[in-house]
Amino acid sequence: MLDRLTGMQVFVRTAQQGSLSAAARQLKMSPAMATKHVDALEERLGIKLFHRTTRKLSLNESGRQYLEFCLRILPDIEETEAAVSSQRIDVVGTLRLSAPISFGVRYIAPLVPEFSAMYPGVTVDLGLNDRYVDLIDEGWDMTVRIGRLADSRLIARRLAPTKMVVAATPAYLDAHGRPRRVGDLLDHNCLSYSLSDATGAREWIFGTRNQLRVPIRGNFIANNGDALVAAALNGQGILYGPDFLIADHVAAGRLELLPLDQPAYDMAGIFAVYPPDRRPPAKVRAMVDFLADAFAGVPAWQVD
Repeated sequence: MLDRLTGMQVFVRTAQQGSLSAAARQLKMSPAMATKHVDALEERLGIKLFHRTTRKLSLNESGRQYLEFCLRILPDIEETEAAVSSQRIDVVGTLRLSAPISFGVRYIAPLVPEFSAMYPGVTVDLGLNDRYVDLIDEGWDMTVRIGRLADSRLIARRLAPTKMVVAATPAYLDAHGRPRRVGDLLDHNCLSYSLSDATGAREWIFGTRNQLRVPIRGNFIANNGDALVAAALNGQGILYGPDFLIADHVAAGRLELLPLDQPAYDMAGIFAVYPPDRRPPAKVRAMVDFLADAFAGVPAWQVD
């Protein structure tokens, strides 16, 4: 099926030049292709637009009316296309960026002023949510995701490492004992994250291949990591979560890391994710590169 917009452009040039061959030269296409566009346009409209003779073309009444219509809307269409196309080159527009709440508050939001200073033509719309966000259906330009990626439709760039750790307050551990093996967790109050299979309410996952499912129990479940950290800091139980959540509390001695006999769940890393596009908008490329530079090297949240 021939492109409707191109057909309109061929029609306008033909009407202005009085010649299909002249219109074809201006639009850098063959006369045969120009003829096909006009024929397809007339077939789609169900009317003839030109009086045709062996020497020239001239508009009939329907053609004159259609020309007025085309001259009104084509400049708007071309201007709109130019504006949208420029966003693939110029770093401008609104960037809708989604991120998990805890990581977004700690490590994304503080970077936005620097990004905005570098790219004043971009408005950053930061949406913080711990649930799974569907970029395509919900209209996000990109997201930051933590952990293993399952959606093969999307393009991902790894920004930084992160790892799962087990921790509790020294006071809790002094009172209830320090687990040495993953099997010991069943004797403790485990604080669970409801949005992750790896740290759910009934089992936590460990092992070199994430293959070991360890039964646990506890009296607190939350869908936000900071809520679990608050509970752990108040001595309620043992937390199993990403290192970026607790690095400052470990450094200050408020939480104690618990090395167990099995490796923690392998989260794969922190990723910038965006919809598949051979040439993503410049604002997306700029933010992905900016975050990759910001998180390069040893992450600020690394714990021993």
